[in-house]
Amino acid sequence: MTVVQIARAPVGAFTRWRATRTPARRALSSGGLFLAVGTTILLGVGLVMILSASWVSAYISSGSSFVFFARQAVWVLIGLAAMMVTSHVDYRRWRALSYGLLALTIAGLVLVLIPGIGVRVGGSSRWLVLGPMRFQPSEMAKLALLLTGADLCVRKGRRLRTYKDVLVPYGIIAGIVGALVMAQPDLGTTIILGGITGAVLFVGGVRLRILSGFGLTGLGAGAMLAMSAGYRRARIASFADPFSDPLNAGYQAVQSQIALGSGGLFGVGLGAGRQKWLYVPNAHTDFIFSIIGEEVGLIGTFGVIALFVLVAYAGVRIAQRAPDAFGRIVAGGATAWIAGQAVINMGAVTGLMPITGVPLPLVSFGGSSLLFTLIAIGILLNIARQEPPGPVPLDPRS
Repeated sequence: MTVVQIARAPVGAFTRWRATRTPARRALSSGGLFLAVGTTILLGVGLVMILSASWVSAYISSGSSFVFFARQAVWVLIGLAAMMVTSHVDYRRWRALSYGLLALTIAGLVLVLIPGIGVRVGGSSRWLVLGPMRFQPSEMAKLALLLTGADLCVRKGRRLRTYKDVLVPYGIIAGIVGALVMAQPDLGTTIILGGITGAVLFVGGVRLRILSGFGLTGLGAGAMLAMSAGYRRARIASFADPFSDPLNAGYQAVQSQIALGSGGLFGVGLGAGRQKWLYVPNAHTDFIFSIIGEEVGLIGTFGVIALFVLVAYAGVRIAQRAPDAFGRIVAGGATAWIAGQAVINMGAVTGLMPITGVPLPLVSFGGSSLLFTLIAIGILLNIARQEPPGPVPLDPRS
């Protein structure tokens, strides 16, 4: 509609035209604002704590105290740009793009397993080299499983009533992706992929009886995988009592608890922590939460937890008010992904869960994890832009 046509049109026509404007230009809902605020603060906390937690190891390894901080800052800029783009792209377009993304993911997961192509670090082959940066296809797998699962659940609708309906094809797809990630090996990410799959099916309307059956099967498979390698068995054994072997299997857990305990209520001061002096392994990646506890204390850790609660609340609110079933499932699955990964990471750091080696979303050092987390948040923001006015409909599928 041109400007002249708008001027000549009756008031009712102008109102209808405004209602059909591109969703990308609509203001964020309250859920979207909460999500944007929580995400922004967590990114800021992450940059500050990565600089504090990594400067010792960075200086020893490269002669510069800022190398990890600078890399993460670049990834934050890239991730924010990707989030802005996805927040202005109609989330429904991802239905058609999801299968191409899944194909790229499977290709990447196969490539990392080929000697000479995949980069092997610490006994795991998880990375591909793309120019000056490393890339983890397993992080892209989270987004691919989320989007394809949401599309398949919408297509099947109320036909998701039997084990076969769930297994074919989404269960098979999730199994293939999980097996490729486990072959790296990466049990932590495999668990998160299983959680995303379960969340998609739950929000998609699969009966609890069927979900329980798949859940019990997944727990059994996870237990077998956890006991299939010596170092995993040692982690499980040290989880019960890490101080029984404080210099070997329980070392990481013990040092993490020392860091948390020495922080007290208010911490020893930002930058003044001692455990980052090569006592806590992976201080700026998987165990950055322990450095937060040491340097800014219990108050700081509760602040980080509160920010993740805010992000989770915003995601649930966006899912509840999504315009359609696809948006609802994507929002619910993305929220479960981010909140669940945060719980797993903080549970391992505090000794409430076994160590699985997953980063703290938006806070830990790691480009691939940050990038795809921010892309998922961008999609959530776009869903929030398209919330229908008024009360939430009883059946968002209508």
